[in-house]
Amino acid sequence: MRRSLSTLSTLSMALVVGIGLSSTALLAESPPAEEPMLEKAAAPVLVIGLDLSKSNPMVNNDDYARRVADRVAPMIEGLPLRARVMVRSFGSYDATSNTLRIDQVLSARAKPEDFARGLKTLITGVPKLVRDGKLVAQNKTNILPFLQTMSQVVDCANGPVTFVLLTDGVEDSEYARLKNKSSTLPAPTHERFQGCDDLQILGLGQGLNSPKTTERLRSTWTGWAETAGFASFTGLYDW
Repeated sequence: MRRSLSTLSTLSMALVVGIGLSSTALLAESPPAEEPMLEKAAAPVLVIGLDLSKSNPMVNNDDYARRVADRVAPMIEGLPLRARVMVRSFGSYDATSNTLRIDQVLSARAKPEDFARGLKTLITGVPKLVRDGKLVAQNKTNILPFLQTMSQVVDCANGPVTFVLLTDGVEDSEYARLKNKSSTLPAPTHERFQGCDDLQILGLGQGLNSPKTTERLRSTWTGWAETAGFASFTGLYDW
């Protein structure tokens, strides 16, 4: 069942009871006939991935989830109208386990500050949603498959695209098991990330309690992001 909601605060409550959200398309008024049509700059796209794997402290630590939410909210508040925000959960490579899907085009009815407030509430509430069984903590961490999937639905060649992943960055999939010191990420096999603005990982190395591991993960993801075509990479353990 899909519903359009005016604010994400209402959305957060809808998610708790398992209701999905569809984005609302914006209708732009046509300019007066006597004025030339001006091509609008492409609206930015922000993709937010919530890692629900059990290794990510965000699924069971209320204080940490709150800090993550505080970091993400201003990213939404700073977006212009017409920007698109896509929120997805990931973990296991299983679509039935990752049912959190939000697409929203920011508008006068879905203002950035309202959407940011609701998303902040949602991220803060992730540990409780897991405890209550509304979201499922998962046994794998499919970061690369998540990025590959999203590269099929956003086009970095059409405008600015930023990926923000709320994850410890420890890939645990068919591609790599980065908890092992000798493991590395495979090189990208396509060019769909060419032209993407930024890849951010918030919580890199969290839960492993090892600065050396955090640095190894940062180096690994920095190299992968550069090869993939991202203009920049940011990997934060804490902030």
